[in-house]
Amino acid sequence: MKPIISASELLSESAGARPPVLLDVRWTLGGPPGRPVYEAGHLPGAVYVDLDAELAGPPGDGGRHPLPDPESFGAVMRRAGVSADTPVVVYDGGLGWGAARAWWLLRRAGHRDVRVLDGGLAAWTGELTEKVPAPEPGDFRPEPGGPELLDADGAAALARAGLLLDARAAERYRGDVEPIDRVGGHIPGAVSAPTTENVDVRGCFLGADALRDRFTALGATGDIPVGVYCGSGVSGAHEVLALEIAGVPAALYAGSWSEWSSDPARPVATGPEPQ
Repeated sequence: MKPIISASELLSESAGARPPVLLDVRWTLGGPPGRPVYEAGHLPGAVYVDLDAELAGPPGDGGRHPLPDPESFGAVMRRAGVSADTPVVVYDGGLGWGAARAWWLLRRAGHRDVRVLDGGLAAWTGELTEKVPAPEPGDFRPEPGGPELLDADGAAALARAGLLLDARAAERYRGDVEPIDRVGGHIPGAVSAPTTENVDVRGCFLGADALRDRFTALGATGDIPVGVYCGSGVSGAHEVLALEIAGVPAALYAGSWSEWSSDPARPVATGPEPQ
C-alpha cells in the first residue's frame, strides 16, 4: 500500500462503503496552536489531534518532542475513532510534517492501513466544515513492530557505518544558525538532506523515481542501513515517509538534534557535509 493518498482518491474513498478515519494534525514549528484553524474549517468527519500534547511526551532529556507513552497514544487514537482494521488518513496544513509524525507513530504502533493526504489541506477540493464530530470510540491498541527506532548511540553508529540523513535546513546542519537548540551543527558523519527537497512547489511529494534518484545520490545505495533525524523527530518522519515512497526502509532517531545537542559530552560537527 502506498503511504500517501491524493485528494481525489480520498474524496472517492470518503464517499465509499469503507470511509477512512480522518485525523487533522495541523501544526507549525513555533507557531500558533492548530486547534483554532481546525475549528474554522476542516475535512468533514476529521478529528483534531494536537501534536505537542498528544503525539509527543513532555519535553525533557529525550528532546522537544519525545515519543508519547504508548498507552496514552492508544487512548488518543481510540478517542478519534481509530480501530485496528479501519483505514486512517492524516493531513495537516500542507507542509506535511505533522501528518507524517502521526503516520509514523501509527505505523510504529502496528497500524497497517494509514496514509498521508498528499499536499495536505491545500490539495483538498471538497467541502470543509466547522462541525466537530463525536466518533464512536475505536479499538486500536499499540503493538510493537513498525519502523525501526534509533537512540542517540544508534544514530552515532549509523553515521559511521551506514547513512544518517539530517532532514533540517542546510544552514542549521552547517551550524550557520540555530534558532531553537543549545548549539548549531550536526551529528558527525551525517549527510544534509533537507526534507523540503522531497516535495514540489505545491507541497506534494515528488514521484517515487525522483525520490529514489535523490536518495541514491545522497548515498542510499540499497546495501547499507539508512536513518534520519531532524530537530525533534517531526520533519524527520516526513523524510522517512519520502524514503518509503522511494522504496528505501529507514529508521528514525526520534530524539533528534534537540536530544543530541542537549548533552555537552556528545560531539558536534559544523560546516559542509563530509566528502
